Amino acid sequence: MKRIKTDVLVIGAGSGGLSVAAGASQMGANVVLLEGHNMGGDCLNYGCVPSKALIASGKAAYAQNHSAPFGVADVAPTVDYAAAKDHVNNVIATIAPVDSQERFEGFGIEVIREFGRFISDTEVQAGDNIITARRIVVATGSSPLVPPIDGVDTVPYLTNETLWELRDKPEHLLVIGGGPIGLEMAQAHARLGAKVTVLEGAKALGKDDPELAAVVLDNLRAEGIEIIEDTFVARIEKSGDQITVHAQDERSFTGSHLLIAAGRVSNTDELNLDAAGIETTKTGIKVDDGMRTTNRRVYAIGDVAGGLQFTHMAGYHAGVIIRSMLFGLPSKAKTSHIPWATFTDPELAQAGLTEAQARDAHGDKLEVVRFEYEHNDRAIAERKTTGLIKVMVVKGRPVGASIAGYQAGELINLWSLVLANNLKMSQVAAMVSPYPTIGEVNKRAVGAYFGPRLFKSDLVKRVVGLVQRFIP
Repeated sequence: MKRIKTDVLVIGAGSGGLSVAAGASQMGANVVLLEGHNMGGDCLNYGCVPSKALIASGKAAYAQNHSAPFGVADVAPTVDYAAAKDHVNNVIATIAPVDSQERFEGFGIEVIREFGRFISDTEVQAGDNIITARRIVVATGSSPLVPPIDGVDTVPYLTNETLWELRDKPEHLLVIGGGPIGLEMAQAHARLGAKVTVLEGAKALGKDDPELAAVVLDNLRAEGIEIIEDTFVARIEKSGDQITVHAQDERSFTGSHLLIAAGRVSNTDELNLDAAGIETTKTGIKVDDGMRTTNRRVYAIGDVAGGLQFTHMAGYHAGVIIRSMLFGLPSKAKTSHIPWATFTDPELAQAGLTEAQARDAHGDKLEVVRFEYEHNDRAIAERKTTGLIKVMVVKGRPVGASIAGYQAGELINLWSLVLANNLKMSQVAAMVSPYPTIGEVNKRAVGAYFGPRLFKSDLVKRVVGLVQRFIP
């Protein structure tokens, strides 16, 4: 058994773990990194990267038979599903060197390709190695949640981890789960020629503003995707080469393939957390505002910490704990400025509070300003006029922004910046957007806030009248 002593031990080489390892090492700390599976974690290998690559394939197919409005004849796309998966694999391979073992060893990090488990409050065993560290970071991420549905263990099903191995296009894809993963993959497959049915136990895109979620859902349904809400799955069975999902209301849905996208579960089972005195909750490892666990030497970041489960959240957590671990400075994580996006077409994005949350928090102090995409000249030129932005404002400061429409995931960046720095609407108004861009949607939303104050104010009109009369 080999014994290793280090300053920082990172368990998990996904987005958060890699960020901590690289940052700590380059700032002078000795770092050991453990990864028993794939470098790059879920995002590179099974999540963000492959899903966006397949979405791009779907967009290319969709464009071919929806080009007539631009003066280009529609053609029926010839879809090679296996070639689309080759595109996905190529994208992963192109990005993989950035997350590779070789790159991180180049930073001076000792990379051990084994899973880690605690054997004491300061020691972790990984294969034939026992590592003692002053600070330990758990960044083991999450895995697909497979609900205990009757019969689920008797049928072949896909998750976001196994979907990428599929080489033959599904004839009819059944999707359990109407969240971002389920709907992104539903639209991508529908555009590539599959029939798709989505079953959601509550409301599809239920964490987002319902008005803006409806913009997305209406478009998905218009593309032929069947989205059935408030439908709980009771039983699943296989007959020949078909899979049938039975709902509690006695309806049934039959397809060729089943994708389960019903949520995520934090990866904690193999860590032996009790040995380190680390407590858990129903959603993951228990942490304080500084991402410290109940063992003061151990931090938990990203999905395993049980909060917002986004790749960029894990990266943000990494920055928070590096300040604390390396410099001994107080550092707390917050969520008020964290954005998220669902990469359907149109996209759906959120930062800060939704309208409903803002009303609960601020009551009559809240103002909601809106701007429709149909009034944006670039959106008109691109024929992308379906969409809406809403900005929630309290005493002149935004507290949230919701966007459904073309490039919503790009537009939300500005509002994350605004929320992170507690900026006023007047400061956003000082920004100049180039014309014609989709980015003007943000600027026009600010205009919708100030317009009534300027153009419908009797005081403003009196002041302007006096200036015109008395100042030469």
